[in-house]
Amino acid sequence: MVWMVNQQVGRGRSRTWGVALLCWLFIMLVTPKIPLSYRNHLYADMRNFVGVPNTLNVITNFPFLIVGVLGFVLCLGGGSFFNIRLPGEMWGWLLFYGGTASVAFGSAYYHLRPDDNRVLLDTLPMTIAYSSLFSTFILERLGERIGLSCLFSLVVLAVLSTSYARTFNDLRLCMIFQLIPCIAIPIMTFLFPPKYTHSRYWLWTVGVFILAKMEALADMKIYRANNYIISGHSLEHLCSAIAPVLVTVMLMHRSCRFPRKSYCFLLLGSGSHDRLGEIKECP
Repeated sequence: MVWMVNQQVGRGRSRTWGVALLCWLFIMLVTPKIPLSYRNHLYADMRNFVGVPNTLNVITNFPFLIVGVLGFVLCLGGGSFFNIRLPGEMWGWLLFYGGTASVAFGSAYYHLRPDDNRVLLDTLPMTIAYSSLFSTFILERLGERIGLSCLFSLVVLAVLSTSYARTFNDLRLCMIFQLIPCIAIPIMTFLFPPKYTHSRYWLWTVGVFILAKMEALADMKIYRANNYIISGHSLEHLCSAIAPVLVTVMLMHRSCRFPRKSYCFLLLGSGSHDRLGEIKECP
């Protein structure tokens, strides 16, 4: 019976990966190539303060460092600060906060002198953070085994997609990595029951990500609207940094919705006849 259940679960996972592969192939076939160009590196606000090029686009990455390092340290504290019950969750959250802290260095380095060579250091930490966050969400909703397999697979694909963008001058894979969690997390939130409370924070996090991308697209319009004080791209950095703050608050306040208890069944036997004697909660 157990073998049949495992076989059905394995088939379900294979179908899931097969559907995901077909969707990826479909997107790559129907969407045009998105090449890197000098226009990708031209931002509305390129002012120089105190000798730092593109000053606001550089210093607005600092919140990523604060939140990333703080979250990483709190994760190492385990149950003292965050409600993390599964070892697989710990790996996912550590990678997420590590990627978030790395965004601060990669993005600041890129914005000091934006070009095709430095943009990978901006993109790679971001895709790793997206991948680990999405994998952790899958682990929470669908189980530890599938979550860990997604974590490993998506991180590898994040590295490959970044390499693909530089090698073939095509940004589509990187954009897909940023788009998929924003679509899949809200859908899966309503399809699969949460293990923890405060699951609404996942939706708020996705909302913040979408708002940040809209600010980036309206870079110059926002810059003009506020009389050239701060650009949309700088606001994107600040808004994106709110997302790890939200998940940090979620981890600190959430609790298990359905506490799982295991029980030991003691068989009291006499001769060839056994009977169920006592039920105790296992330590």
